[in-house]
Amino acid sequence: MTPRARVVVSWSTGKDAAWTLHELRRAGEVEVVGLFTSVVPAFGRVSMHGVRVELARAQAEAAGLPLVEAALPWPCSNEIYERVTVEALRKLAVEWGATHIAFGDLFLADVRAYRERLLESTGLTPMFPLWGRDTARLAARMVAGGVRAHVVCVDPTRLDGAVAGRIIDAGFLAALPSEVDPCGERGEFHTFVSQGPMFMHPVAVEPGIVTERDAFVYADLVPATGAAAGG
Repeated sequence: MTPRARVVVSWSTGKDAAWTLHELRRAGEVEVVGLFTSVVPAFGRVSMHGVRVELARAQAEAAGLPLVEAALPWPCSNEIYERVTVEALRKLAVEWGATHIAFGDLFLADVRAYRERLLESTGLTPMFPLWGRDTARLAARMVAGGVRAHVVCVDPTRLDGAVAGRIIDAGFLAALPSEVDPCGERGEFHTFVSQGPMFMHPVAVEPGIVTERDAFVYADLVPATGAAAGG
Protein backbone atom coordinates (compact mmCIF):
# COMPACT_ATOMS: atom_id res chain seq x y z
CA MET A 1 0.00 0.00 0.00
CA THR A 2 1.32 3.43 -0.95
CA PRO A 3 1.78 5.57 2.18
CA ARG A 4 -0.34 8.70 2.43
CA ALA A 5 1.31 12.03 1.77
CA ARG A 6 2.43 13.83 4.93
CA VAL A 7 1.41 17.44 4.44
CA VAL A 8 2.37 20.67 6.17
CA VAL A 9 0.05 23.63 5.56
CA SER A 10 1.62 27.02 4.86
CA TRP A 11 -0.04 29.07 7.58
CA SER A 12 -0.70 32.80 7.14
CA THR A 13 -3.35 32.83 9.95
CA GLY A 14 -5.93 33.84 7.32
CA LYS A 15 -9.02 32.31 5.79
CA ASP A 16 -7.46 30.74 2.68
CA ALA A 17 -4.87 28.84 4.70
CA ALA A 18 -7.52 27.80 7.20
CA TRP A 19 -9.88 26.60 4.48
CA THR A 20 -7.03 24.70 2.85
CA LEU A 21 -6.54 22.84 6.13
CA HIS A 22 -10.27 22.15 6.35
CA GLU A 23 -10.50 20.79 2.81
CA LEU A 24 -7.45 18.56 3.18
CA ARG A 25 -8.81 17.03 6.35
CA ARG A 26 -12.30 16.63 4.97
CA ALA A 27 -11.03 14.82 1.87
CA GLY A 28 -9.06 12.45 4.09
CA GLU A 29 -6.59 11.54 1.35
CA VAL A 30 -3.48 12.94 3.07
CA GLU A 31 -2.15 13.22 6.61
CA VAL A 32 -1.78 16.82 7.77
CA VAL A 33 1.15 16.83 10.19
CA GLY A 34 1.61 20.51 11.02
CA LEU A 35 1.44 24.18 10.13
CA PHE A 36 4.31 26.32 8.90
CA THR A 37 4.66 30.07 9.19
CA SER A 38 7.34 32.74 9.22
CA VAL A 39 7.61 35.18 12.11
CA VAL A 40 9.57 38.29 13.01
CA PRO A 41 10.73 37.83 16.63
CA ALA A 42 11.76 41.48 16.87
CA PHE A 43 8.06 42.41 16.74
CA GLY A 44 6.47 39.18 17.93
CA ARG A 45 4.41 39.05 14.74
CA VAL A 46 3.62 36.71 11.88
CA SER A 47 5.46 38.19 8.92
CA MET A 48 2.70 38.26 6.31
CA HIS A 49 -0.37 39.49 8.15
CA GLY A 50 1.21 41.25 11.12
CA VAL A 51 -0.76 39.12 13.59
CA ARG A 52 0.62 38.48 17.07
CA VAL A 53 2.58 35.24 17.21
CA GLU A 54 0.67 34.03 20.27
CA LEU A 55 -2.55 34.13 18.25
CA ALA A 56 -1.04 31.97 15.50
CA ARG A 57 0.02 29.54 18.22
CA ALA A 58 -3.51 29.59 19.63
CA GLN A 59 -4.86 28.73 16.17
CA ALA A 60 -2.49 25.77 15.93
CA GLU A 61 -3.61 24.54 19.35
CA ALA A 62 -7.25 24.87 18.28
CA ALA A 63 -6.43 22.90 15.12
CA GLY A 64 -4.66 20.22 17.14
CA LEU A 65 -1.45 20.63 15.16
CA PRO A 66 2.12 21.77 15.88
CA LEU A 67 3.18 25.13 14.48
CA VAL A 68 6.67 25.45 13.00
CA GLU A 69 7.99 29.02 13.04
CA ALA A 70 10.75 30.17 10.71
CA ALA A 71 12.33 33.18 12.43
CA LEU A 72 13.16 36.10 10.16
CA PRO A 73 15.47 38.99 11.09
CA TRP A 74 14.42 42.61 10.69
CA PRO A 75 15.05 44.12 8.26
CA CYS A 76 14.91 41.09 6.00
CA SER A 77 15.92 40.95 2.36
CA ASN A 78 14.24 38.52 0.00
CA GLU A 79 17.53 36.60 -0.20
CA ILE A 80 17.54 36.08 3.57
CA TYR A 81 13.84 35.19 3.55
CA GLU A 82 14.43 32.49 0.95
CA ARG A 83 17.45 31.05 2.77
CA VAL A 84 15.66 30.86 6.13
CA THR A 85 12.52 29.40 4.55
CA VAL A 86 14.35 26.75 2.55
CA GLU A 87 16.38 25.67 5.58
CA ALA A 88 13.25 25.35 7.71
CA LEU A 89 11.40 23.36 5.05
CA ARG A 90 14.31 21.00 4.54
CA LYS A 91 14.17 20.25 8.27
CA LEU A 92 10.49 19.40 7.98
CA ALA A 93 11.23 16.94 5.21
CA VAL A 94 14.08 15.30 7.13
CA GLU A 95 12.92 15.45 10.76
CA TRP A 96 9.16 15.16 10.29
CA GLY A 97 9.09 13.00 7.19
CA ALA A 98 6.91 15.65 5.51
CA THR A 99 6.44 15.04 1.80
CA HIS A 100 4.27 18.00 0.73
CA ILE A 101 3.41 21.56 1.67
CA ALA A 102 -0.03 22.97 0.87
CA PHE A 103 -0.69 26.60 -0.01
CA GLY A 104 -3.97 28.52 -0.08
CA ASP A 105 -3.16 30.31 -3.34
CA LEU A 106 -6.08 30.80 -5.70
CA PHE A 107 -5.07 32.14 -9.12
CA LEU A 108 -1.88 34.23 -9.21
CA ALA A 109 0.38 32.22 -11.54
CA ASP A 110 3.51 34.20 -10.70
CA VAL A 111 3.11 33.49 -6.97
CA ARG A 112 2.60 29.80 -7.65
CA ALA A 113 5.66 29.66 -9.90
CA TYR A 114 7.74 31.40 -7.22
CA ARG A 115 6.70 28.87 -4.58
CA GLU A 116 7.43 25.96 -6.91
CA ARG A 117 10.90 27.32 -7.61
CA LEU A 118 11.62 27.94 -3.93
CA LEU A 119 10.69 24.37 -3.03
CA GLU A 120 12.90 22.67 -5.63
CA SER A 121 15.70 21.88 -3.16
CA THR A 122 13.60 21.24 -0.05
CA GLY A 123 12.37 17.70 -0.64
CA LEU A 124 8.76 18.92 -0.39
CA THR A 125 6.21 18.88 -3.19
CA PRO A 126 3.86 21.88 -3.38
CA MET A 127 0.08 21.43 -3.30
CA PHE A 128 -2.57 24.02 -4.19
CA PRO A 129 -5.92 22.55 -3.08
CA LEU A 130 -7.94 25.73 -3.74
CA TRP A 131 -6.33 26.60 -7.07
CA GLY A 132 -8.71 27.83 -9.77
CA ARG A 133 -11.78 28.12 -7.54
CA ASP A 134 -14.29 30.88 -8.23
CA THR A 135 -13.30 33.29 -5.46
CA ALA A 136 -16.75 34.82 -4.98
CA ARG A 137 -18.27 31.38 -4.42
CA LEU A 138 -15.34 30.32 -2.27
CA ALA A 139 -15.61 33.36 0.01
CA ALA A 140 -19.36 32.85 0.37
CA ARG A 141 -18.82 29.17 1.13
CA MET A 142 -16.33 30.00 3.88
CA VAL A 143 -18.79 32.37 5.52
CA ALA A 144 -21.63 29.86 5.22
CA GLY A 145 -19.33 27.15 6.57
CA GLY A 146 -18.79 28.98 9.85
CA VAL A 147 -15.49 30.75 9.22
CA ARG A 148 -15.10 33.88 11.33
CA ALA A 149 -12.43 35.94 9.59
CA HIS A 150 -11.27 39.33 10.86
CA VAL A 151 -9.78 41.84 8.42
CA VAL A 152 -6.36 42.57 9.94
CA CYS A 153 -4.54 44.27 7.07
CA VAL A 154 -5.76 46.46 4.21
CA ASP A 155 -4.01 48.01 1.22
CA PRO A 156 -5.73 51.43 1.17
CA THR A 157 -4.77 51.97 -2.47
CA ARG A 158 -7.08 49.07 -3.37
CA LEU A 159 -9.76 49.11 -0.66
CA ASP A 160 -11.03 51.63 1.89
CA GLY A 161 -8.88 51.27 4.98
CA ALA A 162 -11.99 51.74 7.12
CA VAL A 163 -12.79 48.05 6.66
CA ALA A 164 -9.80 47.12 8.84
CA GLY A 165 -11.17 45.28 11.84
CA ARG A 166 -14.35 44.15 10.11
CA ILE A 167 -15.62 40.59 10.20
CA ILE A 168 -16.08 39.07 6.75
CA ASP A 169 -19.75 38.23 6.34
CA ALA A 170 -22.29 38.31 3.53
CA GLY A 171 -22.71 42.07 3.91
CA PHE A 172 -18.96 42.66 3.69
CA LEU A 173 -18.70 40.58 0.53
CA ALA A 174 -21.72 42.27 -1.10
CA ALA A 175 -20.25 45.73 -0.46
CA LEU A 176 -16.83 45.04 -2.00
CA PRO A 177 -16.05 47.12 -5.11
CA SER A 178 -16.11 45.06 -8.29
CA GLU A 179 -12.37 45.47 -8.79
CA VAL A 180 -11.57 43.90 -5.41
CA ASP A 181 -11.22 40.14 -5.32
CA PRO A 182 -13.67 38.62 -2.81
CA CYS A 183 -10.85 36.63 -1.24
CA GLY A 184 -8.36 39.51 -1.36
CA GLU A 185 -6.08 37.39 -3.53
CA ARG A 186 -4.31 40.40 -5.06
CA GLY A 187 -3.37 41.68 -1.61
CA GLU A 188 -6.36 43.98 -1.14
CA PHE A 189 -6.85 42.67 2.39
CA HIS A 190 -5.63 39.95 4.73
CA THR A 191 -7.43 38.14 7.52
CA PHE A 192 -7.16 36.22 10.78
CA VAL A 193 -9.51 33.31 11.44
CA SER A 194 -10.78 32.94 14.99
CA GLN A 195 -13.42 30.29 14.39
CA GLY A 196 -14.29 27.66 11.81
CA PRO A 197 -14.66 23.96 11.05
CA MET A 198 -10.89 23.52 11.01
CA PHE A 199 -10.71 24.33 14.75
CA MET A 200 -11.82 22.28 17.73
CA HIS A 201 -12.80 25.48 19.54
CA PRO A 202 -12.79 29.24 18.83
CA VAL A 203 -9.68 31.36 19.33
CA ALA A 204 -10.84 34.10 21.68
CA VAL A 205 -9.72 37.52 20.45
CA GLU A 206 -10.78 41.11 20.88
CA PRO A 207 -9.97 44.20 18.79
CA GLY A 208 -6.89 46.26 19.51
CA ILE A 209 -5.80 49.50 17.91
CA VAL A 210 -5.92 50.33 14.21
CA THR A 211 -2.72 51.83 12.84
CA GLU A 212 -1.26 52.78 9.48
CA ARG A 213 2.33 51.84 8.76
CA ASP A 214 4.42 50.96 5.72
CA ALA A 215 1.52 52.06 3.48
CA PHE A 216 -0.93 49.52 4.97
CA VAL A 217 -3.72 49.78 7.52
CA TYR A 218 -3.46 47.20 10.31
CA ALA A 219 -6.17 46.25 12.79
CA ASP A 220 -4.51 44.59 15.75
CA LEU A 221 -6.12 41.67 17.54
CA VAL A 222 -5.30 40.72 21.12
CA PRO A 223 -6.05 37.59 23.13
CA ALA A 224 -9.42 38.01 24.82
CA THR A 225 -9.57 37.90 28.60
CA GLY A 226 -12.32 37.60 31.18
CA ALA A 227 -15.87 38.08 29.93
CA ALA A 228 -14.64 38.85 26.41
CA ALA A 229 -13.15 35.40 26.06
CA GLY A 230 -16.40 33.89 24.94
CA GLY A 231 -15.32 34.26 21.32
